[in-house]
Amino acid sequence: MFQAGDEVRITSCEDDPRAAGKTGRIVDEVPPGPLTGGRWTVNGISLFIAPVLCHTHELRKTGRR
Repeated sequence: MFQAGDEVRITSCEDDPRAAGKTGRIVDEVPPGPLTGGRWTVNGISLFIAPVLCHTHELRKTGRR
């Protein structure tokens, strides 16, 4: 489970494949629900990549907060 502010590595991303291999931070304060299709919002990926929605299996914690 992730918490807001957790740094994650995006292993793959159905929403935007350009985000794969990059790191970002979880935005969601609560676990994702039906509005996002069960996907987490990840921001701060790159200047050219907007926030993306990723499934849990597409993310790995980096250990940084």
